[in-house]
Amino acid sequence: MTRIAHIELDDSNLPPPTPEIDQERKVAIFDLLEDNSFSLPKRDDRAVPDGPFRVGLSIKDKRLVFDVTTDDHKPAGEFHLSLGPFRQVVKDYFQICETYFEAVKTMAPSQIETIDMARRGIHNEGARILQDRLEGKAEVDIDTARRLFTLICVLHFGG
Repeated sequence: MTRIAHIELDDSNLPPPTPEIDQERKVAIFDLLEDNSFSLPKRDDRAVPDGPFRVGLSIKDKRLVFDVTTDDHKPAGEFHLSLGPFRQVVKDYFQICETYFEAVKTMAPSQIETIDMARRGIHNEGARILQDRLEGKAEVDIDTARRLFTLICVLHFGG
């Protein structure tokens, strides 16, 4: 099975998330575990462990760390991604989310929809960057990348 069965965020050094960000994180985790596509490509003639996988996400030494194990906790891989390519899109995403959360309180539905379309566009850009950065390390579909990007945002900006 090429999927993530469990995901864990190491947010032990982060401030508590805002209620909105906490809700985004819960929805992303729920949706990710309900439906995702995640596999490890074959490299150097080594056997690729079968899924489902358990994935730990953390930030260490300014790098995004994916710690992947099999469902029975056997090591399957660990890879580190530079946060540099994500910085601007994460910043843009948080700014548009803040605007969206404020708009929901006071603006007309048509204005909210416009902001939400921009938010989805930035979110898709972040997901595409993640897919590019994972090339050769892990294979994920766009929906899985979107959900993982949400979780990266939580870790990147410390809640």
